[in-house]
Amino acid sequence: MKLSRNTRGISIILLLVVLTLLVAVLSMNVGKMNLSPLEVFKVIIGEGTSKQNLIVFDFRLPRIVLSILVGIGMGISGCIMQSLLKNDMASPGTLGISSGSGLFVLMYITLFASEGLLSPILLPGLAFAGGLTAAFLIFMFAFRGGRDISPTGLILTGVAMGSGYSALSLMLTLRLDKQQYDFALRWQAGDLWGDDWSYIMVLLPWVLIICFYVFYRSNTLNTLNLGNQTASGLGVAIKREFIGLTIAAVALASGSVALGGNFFFVGMVSPHLARKLVGPNHKLLLPTTAFVGALVILIADTLTRTISFGADIPTGIIITILVTPYFLYLLSKAS
Repeated sequence: MKLSRNTRGISIILLLVVLTLLVAVLSMNVGKMNLSPLEVFKVIIGEGTSKQNLIVFDFRLPRIVLSILVGIGMGISGCIMQSLLKNDMASPGTLGISSGSGLFVLMYITLFASEGLLSPILLPGLAFAGGLTAAFLIFMFAFRGGRDISPTGLILTGVAMGSGYSALSLMLTLRLDKQQYDFALRWQAGDLWGDDWSYIMVLLPWVLIICFYVFYRSNTLNTLNLGNQTASGLGVAIKREFIGLTIAAVALASGSVALGGNFFFVGMVSPHLARKLVGPNHKLLLPTTAFVGALVILIADTLTRTISFGADIPTGIIITILVTPYFLYLLSKAS
């Protein structure tokens, strides 16, 4: 039974990989300037025209890669938080991590960044510092001496802190000039703005290294799901693992937020969908969550580039429209 379940899980992961590749190929073909599959293939093998190369390598491929990386980062971050807190509502958005990261990035844009001088290295670092600061404050306010932290209390604290961060972000946004204000507004709505190879080359190792660490600790996450007392009896250093995995989750969410804006629902819904597909085993759950998150953002971004909505709609708005019915379904099941 165990072997068949693992085999089914691996098959689902492979299917998601294939679906991600197919959607990525489709995304390279469609847009305001359509390319046929044959033209895309010629570009890939180095026989495309200069215009076709420009469309694929400078415009579409960076955005596709960024969509996948941000989806992986937000999805796995949400999966870690839900597993550690044993609460299906936990995510970078509900805990205020994304808002804290966003506040630090906005501070940089408002106070220090000149037009065209946004640092590919500094932005994820600042977002990580903001997310880590937000996490520390949230845990500090939720902590009650001598007692375990309540996951519900932690989420409520995160929602309250996130509202405060959003208010501060709004105050900063009002100080921006028109060009910076437009950028900040779209970024807060979930806009894949960092679709440049210089930014992607910073985010790529950031996401891959942290994901490798999290997958390496998948057995620890499985043990922690049994409860703190059981995990402690099995030799797990609960506080150390909790801190290490929390920092990993914050780092993934912060890097994704810095270059892709605040995709609130991806970190919450992706683990739910993945858990329904492969179950609670994190060896299967983590990669499934990663590809579900990547698919959600990739499909939504392809729709925004293909369908005319009468305006240039940020990807995050399309994701919210697509995911809200499922989110309401989860709430109805929980009540």
